[in-house]
Amino acid sequence: MEGHRARKRFSQNFLHDAHYIARIVDAIAPAPGDRIVEIGPGLGALTAPLVERAGHVTCVEIDRDLAARLRARFAPTQLTLIEADALKLDWRALAQADARPLAIVGNLPYHISTPLLFALAPLADRVSAQHFMLQKEVVDRIVAAPGGKDYGRLSVMLQFRYRVARLFVVPAGAFSPAPKVQSAIVRMLPIPQGELPPVDADAFARVVSAAFGRRRKTLRNALAELLPEDAIRAAGVDPSARAETLAVEHFVRLAARLDAG
Repeated sequence: MEGHRARKRFSQNFLHDAHYIARIVDAIAPAPGDRIVEIGPGLGALTAPLVERAGHVTCVEIDRDLAARLRARFAPTQLTLIEADALKLDWRALAQADARPLAIVGNLPYHISTPLLFALAPLADRVSAQHFMLQKEVVDRIVAAPGGKDYGRLSVMLQFRYRVARLFVVPAGAFSPAPKVQSAIVRMLPIPQGELPPVDADAFARVVSAAFGRRRKTLRNALAELLPEDAIRAAGVDPSARAETLAVEHFVRLAARLDAG
């Protein structure tokens, strides 16, 4: 970390604890020839062991100074560096540049984590696995079950497309500078296309957004502009229920009714 001051505008907190670095890399389980893309490599704490085990890593780094350090540290045969904002990157083009699926990893900056997760979801058909370090409360929302306070739009949208699991918590002391929040590792495995419900993705997103946009209201009221009460009942859902009580499959059925017109 010598010679680089963490930049608040990039939400930089650098992982330095060897124990947690090893645990994260073991969870990713990189193998020779895997096509790994690391978002926000920073000072290369994860990059180095990923390169050692996979042979090559593609990194997306927004900070020019960190990019220069990484270029000086790794040979071109070990590292492909993309200097870019991960939120603005053409992920589909990157995926299509190679037939191998992507294994996407990263210590995601807290301020971009949720929009980036949504931006990556359409790419799930080209991804083998995603392992991210995120703010613990974000991970808790991703893996939450219906009925709990953490269950919401993020839970439903990501559980529709991935099998998700919280692996372990990473304490603030594992970083420099130490963040004011705890972090956790989440594993996201894309559900195979053949196992996805045959429902229009846009219709699904509209229903979920409307339902949780007014989460204190009943579905009868929250979905009033999308579905009449009889259509909600026809989907096998109680119109007096609230969004946080519904499983993903209920939103699928509601989206199918919307898509059917």
